[in-house]
Amino acid sequence: MLTTTFSQFMLRSGIYSGSNTRAMVPDLFRGLGAKRVVLFSDRGLEKAGIVEKTAQIFELTTHGIGPELAGIYLDIKQDAESSCVNDAVRYAREVGADALLAVGGGSVLDTVKGVKYCLHKGLTNINDAIPGGFLMESFPEAAHIPIPHIAIPTTAGTGSEVSPIAVIYNEELKLKTNIINPFISADIAVLDPDLTVGLPSNITAFTGFDALTHAIEAFASPNATALTDAYALHAVRLIEKNLLTVVADGENLQARMDMLHASLMGITAFSFALNAIPVHNFAHAYGAMFRIPHGLANAVFLPAVMEGIPSLYLPKIHQLAEALNVETKNEDAPTVLNKVIDKIKLLQHKAGLPADFSDYSISEGDLEKVITAVALDPAAVSFPMPPELIYAISQKVVPAGVK
Repeated sequence: MLTTTFSQFMLRSGIYSGSNTRAMVPDLFRGLGAKRVVLFSDRGLEKAGIVEKTAQIFELTTHGIGPELAGIYLDIKQDAESSCVNDAVRYAREVGADALLAVGGGSVLDTVKGVKYCLHKGLTNINDAIPGGFLMESFPEAAHIPIPHIAIPTTAGTGSEVSPIAVIYNEELKLKTNIINPFISADIAVLDPDLTVGLPSNITAFTGFDALTHAIEAFASPNATALTDAYALHAVRLIEKNLLTVVADGENLQARMDMLHASLMGITAFSFALNAIPVHNFAHAYGAMFRIPHGLANAVFLPAVMEGIPSLYLPKIHQLAEALNVETKNEDAPTVLNKVIDKIKLLQHKAGLPADFSDYSISEGDLEKVITAVALDPAAVSFPMPPELIYAISQKVVPAGVK
């Protein structure tokens, strides 16, 4: 059997963490050489007052020496739609932006990565960069992108602020497309837990499960290394300890901070162990077809996929159980896997998350289309699943008796 010791691990983003760290943003931009910054966010965060909280920091910078806020763009929708990316690119060019500030959840953070890529490559349509749905550019072919870029996540889930991956939804193809490039992540990630305290408990829950899914898929990956395992396992520990706390008490700043760190560690492990990601494969396909929020899709699929593909999780299940605080005694791997799945289902239930997609109108007839969508998703390339398996896992998450 041919084996290789080659692996790749790259932490490119500077990380500033702590309450009120957003106040450092203008100075950080000045250090990056920025003059005209555009703040990108969404309408929900505008209503929540987060946009204003961030924008007003620029009023405090001494006129003439700090970068100025050249504009605010807020029309970003769920799933980083390609049309939003293209509109945002046009806006950035119109206001003469030379720097990008992303404030939001994964959709905003990924949209701004798409904007940065388009500005750098001189594109007007992000879809032109990803005609086949998947673009992977690695170092040294991928070069530094000299556009100052700071990201402030408002959810602890995607970790998109530091990941080399942008997931862009192509509305025409109804497909989640991917750009992977080590230089599209933010130059600096600012993890300010103050900006996550107002996040509703249901979004807190499913974004937390997105981070948990990243960590578990990274840990189970055939490409996992000691580096990715360290990040994945500690992310799992932090989520097990803090998720229910932040769902019950969103004002708990220490727990919010721990979840932001867990999110960042989970995606870092995931990005550099990238191989078999069946949970994400299902979540991408269902999310694109039925417009299910990504974190919610991952939350529902995680235990279902672990039950359906036990062979992927059994080799390292005792370590995963330990990270999840599951008592294992001297039990065999299949018994421990069942206990781990039970623990995940318990977390899902206590966090107020559904165990299936009964809130979405998915019919038995849709399941045939789902098989095709899961098989064609870019995530299926490394780990293709037979139609029977896709159908069996789908049946676990679509309520019985649907027609």
